[in-house]
Amino acid sequence: MNIRKFRIILLIILIIVSVYCFVTISQMAHHSESTSDNTTLTHEIIVNNTTESLGSVEVIRNVGNPNSKKIAYVIGVHPLENDTHKTLLKVLLSSSNLNYCYDIYIINVSENFSSYGQLLPDDEPGRDSGQNLALKYVYPLISKGSYELVVDVHAHGGAYPYDTFVFSPIDGALAESYGRNISQSTENISYYNPNHTTSGPYLTVPLNQHGIPAIYYEENSFLSQNIKDNHMLELIHAVDNIKF
Repeated sequence: MNIRKFRIILLIILIIVSVYCFVTISQMAHHSESTSDNTTLTHEIIVNNTTESLGSVEVIRNVGNPNSKKIAYVIGVHPLENDTHKTLLKVLLSSSNLNYCYDIYIINVSENFSSYGQLLPDDEPGRDSGQNLALKYVYPLISKGSYELVVDVHAHGGAYPYDTFVFSPIDGALAESYGRNISQSTENISYYNPNHTTSGPYLTVPLNQHGIPAIYYEENSFLSQNIKDNHMLELIHAVDNIKF
């Protein structure tokens, strides 16, 4: 074998090795990226069913990209609306390749409550308990948490002109612009401010006053679960693509 042929064979071998290394590294990087949403989750109990609290508060941290800007979701302020709370948990925790880092604050009221699906009025003691838990335990943590946005997830029984909508409890606040951004970038989520919330003073209003944009997400509880899943996915994708 002459030197020229040897160099050609050596060059071919080097090319094959380089291609193999490139493919292997690319696959490893893709695997790391696809599993990063699940490897850094933490779960913390803030308060656990004391006589004073009438419920518990917990938080799931670092959903999505733990190295990015932080957004908080809050569920359970009104326990009667639990079907939408469960939907948020299911859809957000199963989402991958998220741009931002998400913390989910979960309020669990220990008193008895039903759901909109049972056609019972939302005047049970659990409503006040959820709001008080939000003010006492969730608000202080979020106000110190360096969040770009807070989304308080609720449901309604069809009393509004829109099934699915977002809004800021304070007109003209930065939260309103984020809410309108979400509405404009989705097919099924409207922007509608009913101009009255019972839970506003317990969480979203003081957060906005503290300089942390906080909005409501409202979903008609009587929609099919498949539709609620799709609407929640729209919300999550829209929030994840806001430019902060």
